[in-house]
Amino acid sequence: MILPRRGDPVVVQNITGRYGALHTRLMLDYGTNIAAGATPGKGGLSVEGVPVYNTVAEAVKETGAKVSVFFVPAQFAYDAAEEAILAGIKLLVVITEHIPVRDTLRMLELAKSHSTSIVGPNCPGLIVPAEKVKLGIMPAPSFKPGSVALFSRSGTLTYEIANQLSLAGFGQSVAIGIGGDPVTGLTPTECFDFVEGMKETKAIVAVGEIGGDAEERLARHIAKSGTKKPVVAYVAGRHAPKEKKMGHAGAIIYGNVGTADSKISALRDSGVRVAMTPSDVPSLLKQATG
Repeated sequence: MILPRRGDPVVVQNITGRYGALHTRLMLDYGTNIAAGATPGKGGLSVEGVPVYNTVAEAVKETGAKVSVFFVPAQFAYDAAEEAILAGIKLLVVITEHIPVRDTLRMLELAKSHSTSIVGPNCPGLIVPAEKVKLGIMPAPSFKPGSVALFSRSGTLTYEIANQLSLAGFGQSVAIGIGGDPVTGLTPTECFDFVEGMKETKAIVAVGEIGGDAEERLARHIAKSGTKKPVVAYVAGRHAPKEKKMGHAGAIIYGNVGTADSKISALRDSGVRVAMTPSDVPSLLKQATG
């Protein structure tokens, strides 16, 4: 996955929609170079001073953008993602929720064949504070420049834990909201490899939740990686009832699969410090970093 840097041009898909327009203004205020928007039939308009094109291909041709932030409604998501990938977008940040799993799988297959990375869907996006790049809907005041990489399946916990890290003096090299759907583009394991390889990252915070086995796979991967960078984790949903969906489509326990206890045990067995509450994360990080 490419790491967006200061000034890199960014396209916003469905920039003329309610949320696309709102978050374009907020991303611009943060410092992100929103260079173009794309909405079919709205070419020639302007949103917050950003030119709008009918297609992503036109926007890419005019700006050279490799990154797109995606606010397209779920029923049009696959076609819009296909358009972006074929236009040359290499990082697609999909904020949209309620995309059918079948469409997500098709998007991921197409993206893989064109070396495009997808963050999301149903995610808050990603932010690189030192580069003044915000791609998505994250509340900017929670994030500060620093050397702790944060990735999370929960959008709200991304903000909450980033804020507590910032208040404790731990700024972030990057923060990535993976998304809470059963199938996502960037996985926790891929996130780990990405942030662990960043020279700006000195420590890692991973936030998981109940459902699926992504945290167990992450734990095994961390153990095999031999990383020297301290890792702290938090798993949400310790008190969730079984077989009841808890907000996120992927956050559901079936039998003994996907429980918080199994995830916490796996992470601890791999040498990861696991916080019992979000507020414990900064203190564990202080212990881990000496």
